[in-house]
Amino acid sequence: MTFLLALVIGCLYAAGIFLILRRSMVKVIFGLILLGHAANLLIFTVGRLTKGVPAFVPEGSAVLGGEFADPLPQALILTAIVIGFGVQAFTIVLFKRTWLTLGTEDLDLMKKTDELPRE
Repeated sequence: MTFLLALVIGCLYAAGIFLILRRSMVKVIFGLILLGHAANLLIFTVGRLTKGVPAFVPEGSAVLGGEFADPLPQALILTAIVIGFGVQAFTIVLFKRTWLTLGTEDLDLMKKTDELPRE
């Protein structure tokens, strides 16, 4: 199971980096989304994949016994999901504003607009 998740994570990272290096802003946004999902899966995989019980210390005991689910990676993933959603929302709004201002989504054409004279 861990090998399969490592393979999926590698494919998501590769596809995300490939899309970020494209010329279209829409592809850049999709690349950011894929990178966010890959990072979340990586954190989830590093946090051990177990079918353990919740991490509650029984009354009268000082430590946990047996296998238990680690709550830290779950909390990190929840935080990463919220931050990733914020970044995606920002890039979508930025894309909309550049589309309205420049009328193009091609990153190479956006670079050429610096050379145009101001009105």
